[in-house]
Amino acid sequence: MAQNNYNASNITVLEGLEPVRERPAMYIGSTDVRGLHHLVYEVVDNAVDEALAGVCDHIIVTLGRDGTCTVEDNGRGIPVDIMEEQDGKSALEVVMTVLHAGGKFDKNTYQVSGGLHGVGVSVVNALSEFLQVEVFRDGYIYDMGFARGGLKSDLTSRKNAAPDAFEKHGTKISFKPDALIFETVTFDYDILSHRMRELAFLNRGITIEISDERSGYADIFNYEGGISEFVTYLITGKETVHPDVIYFDTKDAASMTEVEVALQYSTAYSETMMTFVNSVNTREGGTHLEGFRSALTRAINKSAKDNNLMKGMSESLKGEDVREGLVTVISLKVANPQFEGQTKMRLGNSNVKGIVDSLVYQSLTEYFEENPKVIQAIVSKAVGAARAREAARKARELARRKSTLESGGLPGKLADCSERDPSKSEIYIVEGDSAGGSAKQGRSRQFQAILPLRGKILNVEKANPHRILKNAEIQTLISAIGCGFGESFDVEKARYHHIIFMTDADVDGAHICTLLLTFFYRYMPELIEKGYIYIAQPPLFRVAKGKNEKYAFSEEEMKRYVKEFGDKGVSVQRYKGLGEMNADQLWHTTMAPESRVLKQVSVIEASYADEIFSKLMGDDVEARKEFIIRHSKEVTNLDI
Repeated sequence: MAQNNYNASNITVLEGLEPVRERPAMYIGSTDVRGLHHLVYEVVDNAVDEALAGVCDHIIVTLGRDGTCTVEDNGRGIPVDIMEEQDGKSALEVVMTVLHAGGKFDKNTYQVSGGLHGVGVSVVNALSEFLQVEVFRDGYIYDMGFARGGLKSDLTSRKNAAPDAFEKHGTKISFKPDALIFETVTFDYDILSHRMRELAFLNRGITIEISDERSGYADIFNYEGGISEFVTYLITGKETVHPDVIYFDTKDAASMTEVEVALQYSTAYSETMMTFVNSVNTREGGTHLEGFRSALTRAINKSAKDNNLMKGMSESLKGEDVREGLVTVISLKVANPQFEGQTKMRLGNSNVKGIVDSLVYQSLTEYFEENPKVIQAIVSKAVGAARAREAARKARELARRKSTLESGGLPGKLADCSERDPSKSEIYIVEGDSAGGSAKQGRSRQFQAILPLRGKILNVEKANPHRILKNAEIQTLISAIGCGFGESFDVEKARYHHIIFMTDADVDGAHICTLLLTFFYRYMPELIEKGYIYIAQPPLFRVAKGKNEKYAFSEEEMKRYVKEFGDKGVSVQRYKGLGEMNADQLWHTTMAPESRVLKQVSVIEASYADEIFSKLMGDDVEARKEFIIRHSKEVTNLDI
């Protein structure tokens, strides 16, 4: 029975930055890799806000060997004068230690900004083992140190001895993420450099440098072409439908909303749409994306009808038709953005949808009137997509009727589980009938389903939806998972909340896994977003001595076990395929929840993921070669 002595003594008031350390996910979204890199974005976004205000054009990001990240800009420098209303503390200390303190609430300082809430840099401070800040102003250098959000060293100042001391201005922040908070504190250079490239595209003329002292990698980004150049970068390696990027920059004076759009069509079947508000990547879209999609569909349909380009079409083109092959970047400047959550992944301003819809529709229709060949090429592509969509719909219906008649709606090769609660159910997608047989024998029939695949599924990066749906292995996948496909897709109908790829630990297995990932990323991304997709990690080695045995998942682990057992009489077996394990071994090493190792698939940076899939699975051989060469040193256990 619950105790009734609930009174004032049970109420806890967290002071200063304590709430951030107590509930970090409320402020940065998570404490995994995504949250870790969000710390860097918060600091860099503040520097970008200085660029938006026209007082900064150079940002330098350095990843240190000691696990630190340093961000330096040539903006105005955080104010250091005393704030009497804050108990005589310096403005710098207040900014670094008080939530909702900063220049973002003063519209004279920042007309637009991404750091809307004024909590960013103080949150970074709270979640860092230590943070050191230097401010360059008026010929002086001001220093202040912090540890886990608390003041470590008071504000000090010294004259800047450099010849250009009075010209030197800006802020330099170095911090080391707290290992007590984060699951990992190792920064990923590729993720960060990709984001720095984005920011350089979005803020034409600004120079952003990033370097990694651990690997020696370094990049300098500066793009005078802005988001037009961004689209050219994203579409590289794809065949274009029309030669030039469509670009326009327009503004709604009443709301002080500026809409900048660049787009171009490729002959590919997937779409790449990136949206930003005040340089913040709104990965989950929002009202600005809704307005753009509506305007694009209306503008293309109107121009198509005005130019008599819809011959043989009984209905208007749908949104998915006009977006097939589209590569677009949408960048908004909004005075009072309403982001959903501190991680700012979605824009919520209700009035923005109508503003963007109106401005984009007007700009596009004018462009199409002046460029009839462009709209003709775009409509031709969209009409082809519409016909493929209709063919895919008929193929879905045929497959649905066929599967219903033959096996009650589920593929015959699926060994289903008895559990009917999706949250408690798993499906292993297994490479080959041999491994599939072992998995069926070794599994727990209560909650584990097994679906063997024969060979490699279709590379969906190079195929339209109609051809995809004619592929037998993909039909089987769609039927087994239960979510449907295309317009009929519904993530809530997923029959399993653990969809696990289990392939051999060799080159062919990695290729099959990549093909599966490409399919799910392109056509069922909601399953990835929900966290339903996993990759099984079968052991690479079996180390045995007498009746004792251990399974190793890396060469280092194998060597450690060999040393533990003693060098003499130890046998080491290298597994090249799942079929080399019997059912009992497969269960204990790869399928038993208490002993298996699973990697959950997530998309940290959608644009980065899109670029990787295009490089690895698309037609651009040179881009793929460059990627492989750059990352070749990271490869281990390669079978030739």
